[in-house]
Amino acid sequence: LTLTLHNRPGFIRGSARNLGVVLDDQLDFKEHIRATARSCRFLLYNIRRIRPFLTTYFTQLLVQTMVTSRLDYCNSLLASLPACAILPLQLVQNAAARLVFNLPKFSHVTPLLRSLHWLPVVARSRFKVLTLAYTAAKRSGLSYLQDLIQNYAPAQPLRSAAAGRLALPSLRVNGSRSFRLRSFSTLAPQWWNELPTPLRSAETLSLFRRGLKTHIFRLYLD
Repeated sequence: LTLTLHNRPGFIRGSARNLGVVLDDQLDFKEHIRATARSCRFLLYNIRRIRPFLTTYFTQLLVQTMVTSRLDYCNSLLASLPACAILPLQLVQNAAARLVFNLPKFSHVTPLLRSLHWLPVVARSRFKVLTLAYTAAKRSGLSYLQDLIQNYAPAQPLRSAAAGRLALPSLRVNGSRSFRLRSFSTLAPQWWNELPTPLRSAETLSLFRRGLKTHIFRLYLD
């Protein structure tokens, strides 16, 4: 599609890159996932070429530095996407785990992820959203994220009011319901309220992250 502006022709594209993230007109991040998976596969290919000269430890270190960091970059944007959309990134992580242990292509990957203490891709995005929710709920994070959530305030004092719950927003607003369901203002309170009360009450971010990883690890890999 072409567009003329000030007598100069231009082109309208269906996607654009911003801060390393490919945004498309549907916000389904298909292009971003495709680009990330492609770059990660290239990195794994190069690591595989030198794998015979590396120990398991240094292979893991290299994979986490070069590949896992790419999978984690801005992964909160991928929260609540369908499993089929996330699959290309999960296949990359599976290949990375097999490469660390120098195992064949079709080796069962769940025991490898457990051994490496790697959360699956979908769980990693959940971890990121909940970490951001903690900093927002404790009013120590980014101000624009703090503005998106509110503490739960029941009409009558209840035990739940002291448990650090967050208010769930109404979905009866104009706009796409699917976008609202995937938004931080909806996902963060929903997932936050599902956490055990002691975890929501963690005094520091480091304690919260440690407990959260254990909690999510059990949900996805036990």
